[in-house]
Amino acid sequence: MDAKTKQSLVLLLCLCLHLKTHVCLAADTIAANRSLSGDQTIVSAGKVFELGFFKPGNSSNYYIGMWYSKQLVSLETIVWVANRETPVSDRFSSVLRISDGNLVLFNESNTPIWSTNLTSTTTSGSAQAVLLDNGNLVLRANGSNASTSEPLWQSFDHPAHTWLPGARIGFNTVTNQTLILTSWKSSEDPAPGLFTLELDPNGSNAYLIFWNRSRQYWSSGAWDEKSRIFSWVPEMRLNYIYNFSYVTNKNESYFTYSLYNPKTISRFVMHTSGQIQQLTWLEISSQWNLFWNQPRKQCEVYDLCGAFGSCNEVSPVSCNCLTGFEPKLQRDWNLQAYSGGCKRKTPLHCENATSADGKQDQFLKMATMSSPANEQSVKVETFAGCESICLNNCSCTAYAYNSSGCSIWIGELFNLQQLTSSDSQGITLYLRLAASEFKSPKSNKGLIVGVVAGSAAGIAILLGLIVVVILRQRKRVTGMGKAVEGSLVAFGYRDLQDATKNFSEKLGGGGFGSVFKGTLPDSSVIAVKKLESVSQGEKQFRTEVSTIGTIQHVNLVRLRGFCSEGTKRMLVYDYMPNGSLDSQLFHDMRPNVLDWKTRYQIALGTARGLAYLHEKCRDCIIHCDIKPENILLDTELGPKVADFGLAKLVGREFSSVLTTMRGTSQISTAETDVLSLLDPRLDGNADVQELTRICRVACWCVQDDEAHRPSMGQVVQILEGVSDVNLPPIPRSLHVLGDDQEHIIFFTESSSSQSSHQRSNNNSTKSTTSSTISKRYEEEHPINT
Repeated sequence: MDAKTKQSLVLLLCLCLHLKTHVCLAADTIAANRSLSGDQTIVSAGKVFELGFFKPGNSSNYYIGMWYSKQLVSLETIVWVANRETPVSDRFSSVLRISDGNLVLFNESNTPIWSTNLTSTTTSGSAQAVLLDNGNLVLRANGSNASTSEPLWQSFDHPAHTWLPGARIGFNTVTNQTLILTSWKSSEDPAPGLFTLELDPNGSNAYLIFWNRSRQYWSSGAWDEKSRIFSWVPEMRLNYIYNFSYVTNKNESYFTYSLYNPKTISRFVMHTSGQIQQLTWLEISSQWNLFWNQPRKQCEVYDLCGAFGSCNEVSPVSCNCLTGFEPKLQRDWNLQAYSGGCKRKTPLHCENATSADGKQDQFLKMATMSSPANEQSVKVETFAGCESICLNNCSCTAYAYNSSGCSIWIGELFNLQQLTSSDSQGITLYLRLAASEFKSPKSNKGLIVGVVAGSAAGIAILLGLIVVVILRQRKRVTGMGKAVEGSLVAFGYRDLQDATKNFSEKLGGGGFGSVFKGTLPDSSVIAVKKLESVSQGEKQFRTEVSTIGTIQHVNLVRLRGFCSEGTKRMLVYDYMPNGSLDSQLFHDMRPNVLDWKTRYQIALGTARGLAYLHEKCRDCIIHCDIKPENILLDTELGPKVADFGLAKLVGREFSSVLTTMRGTSQISTAETDVLSLLDPRLDGNADVQELTRICRVACWCVQDDEAHRPSMGQVVQILEGVSDVNLPPIPRSLHVLGDDQEHIIFFTESSSSQSSHQRSNNNSTKSTTSSTISKRYEEEHPINT
């Protein structure tokens, strides 16, 4: 045997040995004689979830985690992490395997760092771990029936930050086990963060609450079993995707939920921002759609910004350190994880006499601030007395004096918020700082002489500048930006920066970025959407410019222009002073409730806008994301359809667009008292004929067969009360069992009888057709901005 042949045999032997140590795993199982390491994964039987090693963001640490399979969700979306607090640095020399009846993770040093932690009496033999299609990783005894036997251990009993359908939030009084959601520390650290979601531990009322450490800052309100909603979550009245259930007995109490449409991919996440987020995967746009989050305002999260940090709803950045302070952990702040708070740049004089050249500490005046936590009242008659008490106590970091008297704060300041100037709840807070943090006044020597000598020249220069500014303002009023696409204007970044005062007044935000209020030189008020995500923002930017940018209608929000400079992408709209429809409908604190007449006109105007998109445009435009948040209201509460980031254009050669319905509709029969469906805040004050008409249209629109649904033009005619438009019979609900699932189908007498299997095939065809149409149009109509 020659040397070359020997070399080949050695290489082949090494390769075989290598393959032997990295065996290909069974599809969804880690058995007693198998292990998982490196890039190996297991996938659930229906290819819904995958489990293996992953690295979050730019972190150098690896974790065992679970995510949606890439065939189902193209974006890596982690839903569960095993070793949250004990990462490994080398996934190839770390291994997950069955050991002594437990599923155990061994690190590079062969040290067990995570385990299912069952006792030998519990396991009493070998076991295997199976990943199920519902996202539950279960450990079962070998030979047990997977469908009937109770698992020895399951990941659903150890939730991380994601609440999946079928999982539970609650507690077990027998095992003293609590099932809670806990946020990650940051987007690159899945270790348990500060924010949790759990069931009321007292058990007297069934509701969900949020905590930051031991401080409660949000509640869902009590569970109404009859209506099957939480009293303080009004969105549940319109959201027909989820079916919540509350179970309580002598052993346990918990909430769980399912999806009416099992094909919908949805989840709840306890975010690092301290908000619970409801997200649904949109296949057509390959992204997660945020339906709602609570608390609605970021600054309602208790102590979001940590010690000496201040929350600001209208700032581009939610948290800022107070003057004289800087982030303790700058890397965390860069990842928008602010809970670490801020530290002093300069030590106080009272703590270190040499810290500020022996000068006494001073107080910085901070107007319109919220009152920090842990306030202490002091009996003092004067403002000077209040300041003196704080100054003479080195532990006193701030004070306030008003009609209520003197208040001081000892130690770190928590839960601070910068309020708007119009907020009557604001106080003036005096913050203790080292003297060196204040600018020393410059010498006045020669100041008077300089002022007198230069006053004449100064006045002349000032007058000249005023003339120049006036001329430039006139020029900018008539010619700011470059007109493109007819009336659409290409704004410069500097123009929009000036118009929004450096993006200082934030109106709101979403998955693509934030919206800021601005004023153009001609005094017209605008809303500027600043897109922050490079990939998704670019896609939304192109879609909006190519759709709403080329059309105008009284019930469509007007896109005035855009900015495209380098990586900066912004869209400029007319400002809508009454905000979005959801803020008008779902905020119980509002003094004025929209009356029926206004609501009906909003519905009619919205329908007119959609009818224009579907039937009047050169290319049919399908919005794809109609919801109350995307209906804006002008000064007269006129509706404007907005947010076309998910819209699709369809050429007129297509007679119809076939799309799958997202979510399952649940509409009560209109055969009973329709006033029972009315918002109770209206006290029954509504036009019964209009209410009946709108309920019938709603039922008509959600029929299973798209051929039996009305066009938007017909919807408008019906809402307008056109007499020659014949309403179909009231749809009746039918429960159909098929494919091991229960479907609710609305149909009329003219509906053709189709089997459940045929309807399932039709839905598949609809989805395919929609994707084909979208792909074809994008290929034939490239967008150049």
